[in-house]
Order: sequence, then C-alpha cells, then structure tokens
Amino acid sequence: MTELEKLRERIDDIDQALLNLFAQRMEVTQKVGEYKLAHSMAVLDEEREKEVLAGKTALAPEALKGDVTALFETVMALSRRQQRRLVKVNGPSYEAYLAQKAQAAHSPAADPKVVYQGEPGAYAEEAAVSYLGEAVSRRNLPTWEDVFAALQSGEADYGVVPIENSSTGSINQVYDLLAHFGAFIVGEVTLQVNHCLMARPGVGPEDIQAVYSHEQGLRQCAPYLKAHPAWNQIPLGNTAAAAKYVSESGAPCAAIASERCARLYGLNVLARGIAQAEENATRFVVVAPHMELDQSRDKISALFTLPHKAGTLHQIMAVFAAQGLNMMKLESRPIPGRAWEYLFFVDFSGSLLAPEMDLVLQELTECASSFRILGNYRSTAVTAI
Repeated sequence: MTELEKLRERIDDIDQALLNLFAQRMEVTQKVGEYKLAHSMAVLDEEREKEVLAGKTALAPEALKGDVTALFETVMALSRRQQRRLVKVNGPSYEAYLAQKAQAAHSPAADPKVVYQGEPGAYAEEAAVSYLGEAVSRRNLPTWEDVFAALQSGEADYGVVPIENSSTGSINQVYDLLAHFGAFIVGEVTLQVNHCLMARPGVGPEDIQAVYSHEQGLRQCAPYLKAHPAWNQIPLGNTAAAAKYVSESGAPCAAIASERCARLYGLNVLARGIAQAEENATRFVVVAPHMELDQSRDKISALFTLPHKAGTLHQIMAVFAAQGLNMMKLESRPIPGRAWEYLFFVDFSGSLLAPEMDLVLQELTECASSFRILGNYRSTAVTAI
C-alpha cells in the first residue's frame, strides 16, 4: 500500500466517525425540534446560534477558525431544515402563502402590447420578437425607466429589457428599476449578439472619424476599437439609435449595431463579429406588472435585504447549500439613502409550487430582513440572431 493510499484509508475512517456523530447530532436536534413545536417556539434562535458559533470558533486552531465557522453554519442550517420539516408536517407552513401567490399569478396576455427601449432594430426588439413572435404589437420608448413606467400605468402588458451580458456583466440600472417599480419577471431570452461595424454607402474604414453605439456596445468591442485610436467613441441610447443616427448623418462616421440594423437603415457592413468575446450573449428579461407561472417554470428570481451586521450573507448562503439549491446568480445593489446597505438579487432553480419550496422560503424569509419573489419562469438557452 502506498503512502497516499494509507492517508486515504485514514480519511475514510475519520469520515465514518464523522457520519456516526452527525447522525447522533441529528437525532438530538430532532428532539429539540419536537420540544420547540410542543412549546410554540421558533425554529431559529439567532442569539443561541451566534453563541454556539462563537464558542466553536474560539476552540478551533487559528488556521481553521474560518473553516470551522463555515462547517458549523452548514450543520446548523441542516438542523433547521430538519426541524422545519417537522413543523411543516405538524404545524404552520408556507403552503397557504404559495397558494395565494399562485392565485394571484395572471395568465399570459392574449394579444399583448410590448414595449422596449431604443429605436426599431434594437437588440431588445429582437428579444421581444424571439420571445413573443414577429407579429407581436410592439413600441419603442426612449429609456428603460419609460418601459417600467408603461407597465405600471397599464399602457403595456410586457416590457423587454437587458439585464446582463456575458462579457461586460450585469446592467445595474435594470436591477434598480426592478426593485423600484415592483415589477415581475415572467420570462427570459438570451441572444447571441453579433456586433457589426456599419456606415453609409461610400464611407470606408479609412474615412471614419467617429463611432456611435450604446455604451455597452462600445465596451464589448473595446479591443477592436483600440486598434483604431483615431476613431472618436460616442455613446448613444442604444445600438439601433446609433445606426439610425449614422444613416442620417452627413459626417464620415460609423455605428456598432446588429446586421438587422444595417438592413433597416440602409448601411453597409464593414466588419462582422467585432466583440471582444466570441461568445458575446446578452440576457433579456420579459417583465410584467403581475406574476405569471409558466407550466414549464424552472427558474426563480428573488430580491432580499439583510440585517446590517456581520455574517448575515454567509448565513443565507448556508441555506442555499443546505437545501441543495442551484444558485445561478447573486447580485448586490446599494440601497439609496442607506449607506453600506444592499439589495441582493438571486436566481436559483426550482418551482414555487414544488412541495419542498415552502421550506426553502420559510428559511430564506427568516434569515432576511425582507424577501420578495420577482418571478418563476422557464430558463432559456442562447438564441442566435
């Protein structure tokens, strides 16, 4: 037997001892749960958990203190889940809450009115067509805030807005608007974005003095533009607005936009695929004033706030680990007027009406200062355009 095999055998023996001790611990925490249920006590005793964690950490060697804290946070989360299962069987649960949410969820609009930001030909219009079909009634608006305001006023049934790009990351303003307007996400579309350089007929690369695009488009094509330092980079409201501007301008300029924009505004494509990443994709969300629960839903989006104290984010992350949830994204945004406090946006897999989800929501809402479901919808693969 090699030295490595001996070490692995020793680890197996230690793991078996850990398993036996963990099973014993869970037997005791089951009894604790029964006691709490009989005496109408809350599952989570935050002060008690803090004391226990502090005690375990104090006993650990200095090099292992952080790891010991993480270990016992996970163990405690598993114990809470066990006790909540007991409460679910014999006491209050979130089933009534979930049923209420399901009743409040609207059916998809039969003949929807859709709004998006930008000029016709914008990637957001492409996303709207991809999700709802070419025949959908759609209208362009100047800003993302206008899109959310149109939903709030009842002028539109759906809005389509970008929320993240594979190379430049999240679009923070859209997250802020989701929180501010109280809108719901009812679907998503991820488009494979093919940025092109385009100009009016007769204008070649050597003639270009300025390039127009949305600021995200300019950022996504930064390496290509760096090779042309003489070109002045000018951001506009969106890529389609840039194509329209160039088509109407008498100056020797170019736009970065989609090939569809070139056809729509009569421009010549001078270069294709100029984004810095070969797989340049933008995820758009379809937002509505009401929740909808698609039959094929498999993705949940939510926002939450946490108490402004140490360890709260770690605690909620332990919930996701203990519940075996596939967290797809976690994003934070500062709360206006509340220094050093944040809104967190999370995407994770699941269905709101799955039997196990009420336990998940119980734990998440108990750990958070506030918690709101943004939507439960079908996740989609990348669509090429």
